[in-house]
Amino acid sequence: MITGTFLDEISFDIPHQNWGMAEWDKDFRAMKAMGIRRVIMIRCAFKNFMTYDSAVIRRYSKDYVMHTPPVDLVDMFLTLAEKHELDFFFGTWHFHPDSCRNWHDPEIFRKEAEINVDIISEVQERYGHRKAFRGWYLTHEVCANNTGTIDLFLRQGQHAKSISGGKPILISPYFAGVKANGGTTANGYRPLTVEEHTANWEQIFRQLSGTLDYVAFQDGHVKFQQLEDYHRATRILADKYHIAAWTNIESFDRDMPIKFLPIKWEKFLWKIEAAKAAGIHDGITFEFSHFMSPNSMYPSAHGLYDRYCEYFGLDARSADFK
Repeated sequence: MITGTFLDEISFDIPHQNWGMAEWDKDFRAMKAMGIRRVIMIRCAFKNFMTYDSAVIRRYSKDYVMHTPPVDLVDMFLTLAEKHELDFFFGTWHFHPDSCRNWHDPEIFRKEAEINVDIISEVQERYGHRKAFRGWYLTHEVCANNTGTIDLFLRQGQHAKSISGGKPILISPYFAGVKANGGTTANGYRPLTVEEHTANWEQIFRQLSGTLDYVAFQDGHVKFQQLEDYHRATRILADKYHIAAWTNIESFDRDMPIKFLPIKWEKFLWKIEAAKAAGIHDGITFEFSHFMSPNSMYPSAHGLYDRYCEYFGLDARSADFK
């Protein structure tokens, strides 16, 4: 079952729903009703926008005029998480304006880690005492052991744990499959076989063991019929290094010409079944509020909520939260 969702309020490539506290409150209630126990803020800033008024982000944003956020979203999400008894994970920052899937310069990774160490310190001082603050999400989405990847996560993760009393660390990489548009080599993209994927992540997990607690691979970049094999290889490897393997079941459809719409229920179910068959029993989704919520701007998301609740024998229905 899905036990967590990302919160994508500082959006990269999906539209805003322009919600305030009342709308988010209703959405958190709908999350809780379908079994969600944790919410993960996917990033704390993007280009000109911040989730909270950060002195660190302003200091590093020399190429951007950072708009002062009208609402402290971190405080709002923590308040709602506390009200609905959900765990909150804080997501770090993509400082570099390009997608990290295209990065191959280890100096970029080094700079990202340096900046986020400062952000983590600021956030711990400002919000670390909050009851719902239960973990850290390192937001960089990677797919392979490119130079600098291990140090990127190791430096941030070790610092976050050391100053927050050992709060757990989550990452959500992606399988370098045929549907991915990122890069695994400096000369362009090349999909990784299951065996190549395993070899890359063996090196990463070995070095991150003891720092990384949860890994939830995005499941939308490989063919449906391949997904179980990638999940199983990852889960076996993560078990070896004492890292919990979840799945990030994408609730949007990568196969449609419009980016992005809620996924067809049968596709979503296939991905649930693939994870279960591979021995993975805990999942998060990107992303409930747009693609699965009874309150989404997309009516088909309401149907996805109902089909999911029916499948798992839950009493909740989208009509309960209108």
